[in-house]
Amino acid sequence: MKLLQRPLIAITSLLLLAPATAAVAASAPAASPRAAATTVQAPAYDVTIKITEHGIPHITSDTFEGMAYGAGWATMSAATCNLMDTLLTARGLRSKYLGADATFQDNVGGSGTNLQWDTLVTDLHDRQVVEKLLANKVTGPTDRAKAMVVAETAAFNRWLTENEITDPACADHEWIKPDITTTDVWYAFYLAQLISSTTRLLPQITSATPPATKAGANPAAKPTLDGWTDFQEQDFGSNATAVGGDDTSTGRGMILGNPHFPWLGRYRFTQMHLTVPGRFNASGGALTGFPAINIGFNRNVAWSHTVSTAYRFTPYQYTTAGTPTSYKTPNGTAELDRRDVQVQVKTDDGVETVTRTLYRTGQGYVLSAPSLFMPWTATNFWAARDANAEHLRAFDTFLSMGMAGSVRDLLKRQDRGGGMPWVNTIAADRKGDIVYADHSVVPNVTDEMANRCMTGAGRLIFSQSGLPGLDGTRATTDCKWGTDKDAQRPGILGPKRLPETFRRDWVMNANDSYWAPNDKVRLTGFPRIIGCEDCERTMRTKVVMAYVRDHLKQGKETPATLASHQHANRVYAAEVARKGGRLDQICAATGETEACQILHDWDGRSDATSSSGAAIFQEFMYLVPKAGLWEVPFDVKKPFTTPNTMSTSQPVVDAMAAAIARVEAKGLDKTYGELHHSGDRGSAGWPLGGGLGDTTGDANAVSSTLGDPVLDPVTRGSSYIQAIAFLDKGGVKARTILTYSQYENPTSPWSDDQTQLFSEEKWVHVPWTANQIEHQLVDTIHLTGN
Repeated sequence: MKLLQRPLIAITSLLLLAPATAAVAASAPAASPRAAATTVQAPAYDVTIKITEHGIPHITSDTFEGMAYGAGWATMSAATCNLMDTLLTARGLRSKYLGADATFQDNVGGSGTNLQWDTLVTDLHDRQVVEKLLANKVTGPTDRAKAMVVAETAAFNRWLTENEITDPACADHEWIKPDITTTDVWYAFYLAQLISSTTRLLPQITSATPPATKAGANPAAKPTLDGWTDFQEQDFGSNATAVGGDDTSTGRGMILGNPHFPWLGRYRFTQMHLTVPGRFNASGGALTGFPAINIGFNRNVAWSHTVSTAYRFTPYQYTTAGTPTSYKTPNGTAELDRRDVQVQVKTDDGVETVTRTLYRTGQGYVLSAPSLFMPWTATNFWAARDANAEHLRAFDTFLSMGMAGSVRDLLKRQDRGGGMPWVNTIAADRKGDIVYADHSVVPNVTDEMANRCMTGAGRLIFSQSGLPGLDGTRATTDCKWGTDKDAQRPGILGPKRLPETFRRDWVMNANDSYWAPNDKVRLTGFPRIIGCEDCERTMRTKVVMAYVRDHLKQGKETPATLASHQHANRVYAAEVARKGGRLDQICAATGETEACQILHDWDGRSDATSSSGAAIFQEFMYLVPKAGLWEVPFDVKKPFTTPNTMSTSQPVVDAMAAAIARVEAKGLDKTYGELHHSGDRGSAGWPLGGGLGDTTGDANAVSSTLGDPVLDPVTRGSSYIQAIAFLDKGGVKARTILTYSQYENPTSPWSDDQTQLFSEEKWVHVPWTANQIEHQLVDTIHLTGN
């Protein structure tokens, strides 16, 4: 039986299937010791899934558990291989089945060998981190969330029991079985919370070993600050703009949201519409495996997220006490917690057990991070405390937000949830109110505390990164994270210390700090650990602002004009570089006459139909040294027009020559879309507009992770995009596009259809009302289970 993988034909089939728990029990092997404590008899589920065009599921049940059951079924159908790979990681079993040495990248910053991932995750299991959080009434999930995960897990297993996997990426993988436990799912949720913190530090954690001699660290590991530049450059990001009733033609709120996420792997979105009549009704994008809407809309509120500049952890520096594994505390000497972790590893001779060792203090894992100025020497070492490692609240937070009635209600729900892990929130509502807020999980480290507690080395780290390096000797006394009365739990900043602005004009964010949510508003006086103030904005921030600001000079934003900004494809850095003829001067100095004429004639857009001049400029900005690129530096009094005036120095000219050579090798006579095309698994290689984002000032950020970010196939960037406008009489105008399409399986007709639409700069008019769903209906699935 192959459900949810049908061609796009107008059929309706009512499928009454066997009880879910019976199917799972018959096929699942004995539960592992880890899973035994969470094997739960599933309650009754009754859910209807209506599939509309492009494979979008509209899932309805009378209970939240039933809704989660339907979401689990639909997600496993659309993303079988990706979801199972995610759960394999959450089990700490990558090395057992895929080998120890292969590199696994989550494509949002976490990168390491399978053995490194398994070492960390197995230690989390050994310490029963998630199990303890599940039992905690403050830091753990609600009973409703737990019940939903039981239901989702049952659906995962049922789908695997009753369906043949046809995706060639994992069709023959022996480890894919219907033996998923709720513990597996919760560990997957937990790891998703850690992507800006613990898993970002994966190599530094898993390579941490005591220095071999009293002389200190190996000379090859001389500490530097060089790594902080790369550490602060996130591999993912987003844009979002909310326009309030004062600036819209409708007098109601509108939003354009575009998260820039991977097109491959765990952090893809699936699109779904979830309904419990009278209690929950929201549509949007969900990260693989989440039975809730992460970015989306309901009848009254639409919201999106952008990755925040706030830090989720703080490093603590400890002074050793005679040996590299002992350290000083206010109460005397303590020994590091040595964690000998046993990992199963696939070899030519079968599966062997390998032991790797991690070290911890009471605050967190010890690091070996000389490039971040945090080496392990004979006299001191560093350990990181991670705020997102201390809760399991993200699922509850997103679920509650889906029931919000206004932007103020949305933020209150977010604050009560206490689990917004690493993103800003931008939202608009039916009344015309809008909000920008960074109410994410942030360690409660005020500037006063940071100044009091930073070590000498910690101040150097702070000067480079804005992250305070604190005194570990006092980590449990006066340098312990603070507690705010309005925070959901101790240790994190409460809402009153976090930036927000409610308005009726417009706000935006494109991954710069909270300081300037539009061209007039300044948010100041917040702890530095959240982000910088009076600081430079990226070219992407400037172009996202320019779209709205320039349009409002002509008139109010309409639903159509706001949506049109997605594919306007202005290249803001080129607009600045061309002033005074600087870009032409730089190109002329290369002597490349033909290429320079193409660059001169280029329309200044990153449209698929633009000339190869777009590719030349994208490559040039990728290759050019950033230091000294602009002759007029950033001026805090002119944050949106500085820096400017591009340098014509020889290194800049050399970068232009190199860029031309790269494009010339591919063909100067080609269009940008012929040089820049989709590269997700199974894609036909559709020509794409958009560019490098921050580097070039493209709001439509799409690039490659395969080598050359411009000329190799696109594998990251614009993902689940939505343009939502609230209309009169309860109406919602919803334009969406899932750039890499709903299904990963290349044999599905829904694996590349939306990518083609994205290439053609078209939208999906996603159905919202019952009548709209019926009009686009492709298939109906009815699931019942006990």
